[in-house]
Amino acid sequence: MRKVSEYIFKIPKEKSMKVDAYVFTDESGLKEISEALKQLKNVATLPGIVKAAYAMPDIHWGYGFPIGGVAAFDENEGIISPGGVGFDINCGVRLLKTNLLFNDIIGKLDKLLQKMYDTVPVGVGSVSSKKFNKKDFKKIIENGVKALLEMGFGLPEDLNYIEDNGTITPASMKDVSNKAYERGREEVGTLGSGNHFIEIQKIDQIYNRKIAEKLGIVENQIVIMIHTGSRGFGHQIATDYIQLMRDKFKNLSLPDKQLIYAPFKSELGQRYFSAMNCAANYAFSNRQFITYYIRKVFKELFNVPVELIYDVAHNIAKLESHNVDGTVKKIVVHRKGATRAFGPSRREIPEKYKEIGQPVIIPGDMGTASYLLVGTDESENIAFSSTAHGAGRVLGRRQALKTLEINKILSTLHKKGIIIKSKSKKTIVEEAPDAYKDIDRVVNIVDKLNLSRKIARMIPLGVIKG
Repeated sequence: MRKVSEYIFKIPKEKSMKVDAYVFTDESGLKEISEALKQLKNVATLPGIVKAAYAMPDIHWGYGFPIGGVAAFDENEGIISPGGVGFDINCGVRLLKTNLLFNDIIGKLDKLLQKMYDTVPVGVGSVSSKKFNKKDFKKIIENGVKALLEMGFGLPEDLNYIEDNGTITPASMKDVSNKAYERGREEVGTLGSGNHFIEIQKIDQIYNRKIAEKLGIVENQIVIMIHTGSRGFGHQIATDYIQLMRDKFKNLSLPDKQLIYAPFKSELGQRYFSAMNCAANYAFSNRQFITYYIRKVFKELFNVPVELIYDVAHNIAKLESHNVDGTVKKIVVHRKGATRAFGPSRREIPEKYKEIGQPVIIPGDMGTASYLLVGTDESENIAFSSTAHGAGRVLGRRQALKTLEINKILSTLHKKGIIIKSKSKKTIVEEAPDAYKDIDRVVNIVDKLNLSRKIARMIPLGVIKG
């Protein structure tokens, strides 16, 4: 490994690697990621990979591809890999804003959090209060948030503030198994468990007031963050297509069987792409339905509107146009635990944000800060307009359960004034702040590298976990 600069390390291509690999971190960060680096080198061996394989500062070990990894493949000669997307397809983050300030909710936070906890279905096996028939479910997974708006679950302007306007194509239900449908049909509008959460936060620091004004945020403002994905529906799609690819391409020579792939332009590659997009639309809709619940709660308790700042995906493969060695090409960008971070010049950005760049949301864990950033034009040249997606784990869930104590965790949260509602004490331990990297350090690195630029810092007041 070669140090390029303070926050960039290069692994030159060797043996079967087709391209170099780059890691965006600092000296101390390198000590935490040895297994993930092996996975990054494996990614660099895949057919049709373009420019390099990249790792964000929140990199850690994942299924096949490292989490925090970015890799792009030529549209015609390259591949698509479920391991490069993950099992929770379009796990992502949505940030909502209110016109309330911190003083407006003092003494009311516990009631607010309890009401949200009682309203939004959370935890393993949770089901929605709304049961969609197969016809409506098909509309949701093929048309995304547009379908939910037609059913009355949102505001027309919401579409302007969701990545891809809440709908990704191609997406056809014919590419989705009945088992995936059965797993997903009752979970639209549910939080799930694990690292997913809803947080009531206050903005405690603004770094760029001009851009903050464009985003409609000020210090001490109350915002709500939703972190969840495609639930059992996306998990089943990943499971189905991993098996289909293993059956179809069983003679592939791979450094790790979890890197199984299909050529992007092959029939199976296109079927997975369609099914993955169905799961992505499902996840956008899931966060939209949870927003519907949250709006009801704030209307009832405070009689105030709740507006959408932005919604981003951080587990997905997308066909995008990028400059590759001086030529604009269509490439399949896999972001697994990484966030799209388009700069102001991109046509995909909502009109309101054209001047400032795409909003980027990087959540911390339940005892630390989260950040709102914007994408940059420089990020296009560094890593296909990509940035980090969160803090990144340093302890696996089993390790956390062995080494961390629930009472200490709850005591620390209490001292910080953070209220938590959770279905499971086990989840609280698995997702404790000590199980994650320092989010301030991660965001500082992406900001220094211009992968994205920090605009505001939020701290949690109340946390809902599954």
